[in-house]
Amino acid sequence: MFTKGQAGKIKSLHEKRNREKTGLFLVEGEKSVLETINSDFEIQTILATRDFFNKYEEQIKTKKINYEIVEPAEIEKVGTLESNDSALAIVKQKENGLIDMNNKDGIILALDNIRDPGNFGTIIRIANWYGIKTIIASKGTVDFYNPKVISATKGSFTMVKVFYIDLKAYLEKANTPVLGTFMTGENIHELSFPKAGILVMGNESNGISPEIEKIISQKITIPAFGGAESLNVAIATAIIIDNWQRNLN
Repeated sequence: MFTKGQAGKIKSLHEKRNREKTGLFLVEGEKSVLETINSDFEIQTILATRDFFNKYEEQIKTKKINYEIVEPAEIEKVGTLESNDSALAIVKQKENGLIDMNNKDGIILALDNIRDPGNFGTIIRIANWYGIKTIIASKGTVDFYNPKVISATKGSFTMVKVFYIDLKAYLEKANTPVLGTFMTGENIHELSFPKAGILVMGNESNGISPEIEKIISQKITIPAFGGAESLNVAIATAIIIDNWQRNLN
């Protein structure tokens, strides 16, 4: 059983300011923790139930990861999930790094002030499913290391690189087509997508911001066949990427 002080430090990582101060973040649940163990992220400590440890003891010991066997109730007390009967990992963040401007083949996702953690995490998972390796995010986009973002990725955060940048400055220098999603634009079912390009997805409530709209080289839209006012941004991302990928194959 860990101490009250240790519990306090773990719970403090629920907040962005403490994640930024310590350079640490939380990964919760069996699948996500296992993906982290098998990734190049550096794990500081794993709090594992006996069942989780027995299943993955070889991986944990092979990578020489510090661990502690605890009860599920102890993990749930310090974590963010209502139910967690497997594991919680305290992991070191990676540096933001630099992104290669010369995208000659493939799709780069650009997120313009996505605010909902669940949406962001789902978009990362979608990107991983379709083989997209890079997401660029405006500085107003929700924190990548938010526990709800990490949880929603279901481990895909280990396989997709996310860069926080000045989105306007980046797009102005981009040497590839910049496609943006709007309520009106070219029908994606009739569009000839470029071999490589940047797909900009806008804020859940306000869409793509006016300053970014000016840089968009091609406005696109998903045609509606019913009466819904709009689509969830993560669902819209999946639909567009699916059409783009099928167009390339």
